[in-house]
Amino acid sequence: MQKKFAATLYTLRNELKEQGIPSVFKELAQMGWAGVQISSLPPGYDPEEVAASIKENGFKAAGMHVSLDRLRTDLGGVLEEARLYNTVDIICPFLPKEYQNAEGYQQVKFELNEIAKESPDFRISYHNHAFEFDTTIEGTSALEYLLEPTSDNQILAEIDVYWVKKGGQDPLAFIQSYKNRMPVLHLKDMTVDTEETFAEVGTGSIDFPPILQWGEENGVEWYVVEQDICKGKPMDSLRISLTNLQEMAKRRQVSG
Repeated sequence: MQKKFAATLYTLRNELKEQGIPSVFKELAQMGWAGVQISSLPPGYDPEEVAASIKENGFKAAGMHVSLDRLRTDLGGVLEEARLYNTVDIICPFLPKEYQNAEGYQQVKFELNEIAKESPDFRISYHNHAFEFDTTIEGTSALEYLLEPTSDNQILAEIDVYWVKKGGQDPLAFIQSYKNRMPVLHLKDMTVDTEETFAEVGTGSIDFPPILQWGEENGVEWYVVEQDICKGKPMDSLRISLTNLQEMAKRRQVSG
């Protein structure tokens, strides 16, 4: 399991601008991460530099977050970049406000399925927030509608457990529907105060060991840590999350 822990670059979006890609990747490698998820790279970044930094640090790419707009307008470029990073996972990470309604979700479901059909060598997933629970379609939440585990729906899940809990659902119960349909799982914790904001994995109110156990039994290939906002330095937050995840993995191995 420890070879499945990756950090998403969104957490380090400011560090990437200030320090540069090679420096950030090197620090993550020294920390002990097995992979990085490509997201929020600085404007004008060089994909070749990203690929070189992945290789130099012994990383694997835990997928790419790609906006719906870019998937629509530059799918060929996206696929070329994914090949460069040696990943098959392309994830739509967010929907603009104008799509956060029944008609919008229906359109997005159709479009992502069409993109999946055009990209048979890749896996197209959707990353949730909490707003998808605010809309009901065909008697279910918009998120469950988008990720409906049927043979004719090619959209895979990248469930973010924090946002599921923020949306009023139990993360462990919610992910049960996505057995072998969720190659990448997003981990972030929730503070135990009334603010219920972002926290380092293992320091808040989400019970992660059962989630990790489910992942190991049901096809999760990457556990990606994301912390949208950190009270201190993002690198310190990622270090805490990784240390706690590594300890959970060790306890799982000991207990069998």
